[in-house]
Amino acid sequence: MNELHASPGAHSLVHRSHRLHYEVHGGGENLLVYMHGLLLDANLNRPMAEALAARGNRVVLLDLLGHGLSDKPTLAAEYRMDLYVEQLTALLDHLGASQAVLGGVSLGANVSLLTATLDPDRVRGLVLEMPVLEHAAPAVALTFVPFMLAVHHARRPAGVVAGLVRRLPRTGFAPLNSVLNALSLRPAEVAAILHGILVGPVGPTLDQRRAVEAPTLVIGHRRDVIHPFSDAAALVQSLPEARLLRARSILELRLRPSRLTGEIGDFLDEAWQQGEARATA
Repeated sequence: MNELHASPGAHSLVHRSHRLHYEVHGGGENLLVYMHGLLLDANLNRPMAEALAARGNRVVLLDLLGHGLSDKPTLAAEYRMDLYVEQLTALLDHLGASQAVLGGVSLGANVSLLTATLDPDRVRGLVLEMPVLEHAAPAVALTFVPFMLAVHHARRPAGVVAGLVRRLPRTGFAPLNSVLNALSLRPAEVAAILHGILVGPVGPTLDQRRAVEAPTLVIGHRRDVIHPFSDAAALVQSLPEARLLRARSILELRLRPSRLTGEIGDFLDEAWQQGEARATA
């Protein structure tokens, strides 16, 4: 049976009695913590992390609870969005980081944005890739509610499929491994994650967004109903210090990342320089 294996640079911490896995790439002083999308894991963002580390950044990839190599309890109450924010701030405490640039894709973007509204002093900047906000709500409901009901009420066939995927060998392409790992999750784990996330608000209010002062890079793309470009564009309009970067597709950052990682690297440089300038002003 194919089991998940930790990559070089793998570490863990314990939060609320659960072990959380994270990876560290690079050793620079400028810290970026980046998170995966729903049901995915750190593998999704490893090539990007390696590219940004090569520019002198320290990039930490966190597996949120229920994902990747982190623990996977089957109680839905463990997967509230505010608890994901707690996990992120616990990681910053564990790293001894007073501030970091936070970011992620989809779920990771929303957790980062929520953290900026609840604990703004810890946030030097934000990189929000494909945020999921109001315009996405109908598609999210139509996609994930039936999926949650299916894995809850048809656990035996879903478990058979997941078991077969767990036996598949992993590839040399980390983002594809992230998808295979998601398909390997046990039905009870998937049901708990989806239930926990869907029962509560997944993003901050409009007034909370307008109060976010951290410089923000929002990455969006067209032709995706789960991550509509309109959500990315509206978020830029609501944040005081945000700019929009259009990806050519949902896969650009994973298949042809050089343009976007260059833009993200430049943004990280600017975010840390701006923070230093404000501190000395």
